[in-house]
Amino acid sequence: MRFFIELSYNGKTYHGWQNQPNAISVQEVLEKAMSTILKTEISIMGAGRTDAGVHASQMFAHFDFDGDFESKDLVYKLNSFLPMDIAVTSIFEVKADVHARFHALSRMYHYKISTSKNVFEYDYAYLVHLPLNVAAMNDACKILFQYKDFQCFSKTNTDVKTYNCNIMEAFWTETDNQLVFTIKADRFLRNMVRAIVGTMVNIGLGKLKPEDLHQIISSKNRSEAGFSVPAHGLYLVEIAYPETIKLAN
Repeated sequence: MRFFIELSYNGKTYHGWQNQPNAISVQEVLEKAMSTILKTEISIMGAGRTDAGVHASQMFAHFDFDGDFESKDLVYKLNSFLPMDIAVTSIFEVKADVHARFHALSRMYHYKISTSKNVFEYDYAYLVHLPLNVAAMNDACKILFQYKDFQCFSKTNTDVKTYNCNIMEAFWTETDNQLVFTIKADRFLRNMVRAIVGTMVNIGLGKLKPEDLHQIISSKNRSEAGFSVPAHGLYLVEIAYPETIKLAN
């Protein structure tokens, strides 16, 4: 039987979601905890990969298990066993052919920027001292919807077959001391959100104009886009699936 597990994690001490040969990952810690509690080796497949230092307020993964367990009880045991920076929200059965990565309809990220020094946020938001033109940054967001190929925002030497992404939402919101970038798409390239945000920061600082995005995206050249902002301000916040993945009650 196949199950989905919904979880969140603080990525500060992890080298990303995916298992690494010489570094601790969220996947490794979760697999060890589940294998210990269920008394059999459990392998899990995540909905995607987050880089080292990136957080997730909602992540999904699937695993196969043929024994019996009560979902609420397993959630309680896992949360008691796991470190404080990983939390399981729910576990539910899905159809046998459902894949956490390939059946996802969309993913949403937030990127947080602090506009003033805050002793409680320096690990969880990128500090930018200089004032940013948020209106110009939102004008640039509108340009993103005109394109599908975002190779200019992707890490080089990746093994993807296509650089096409369908961006569904992209906008900045502002509070007294923080800016939050929201972006939603069917898929994301490696480093894509952090590269977009770095380019947007350059627009907000006046180093680029919003319309410069046309040339940057058309170039398909990573060196034309802005810098990659630090990982600690990035959060995976939502993954959407069709309702049909679940087994009928």
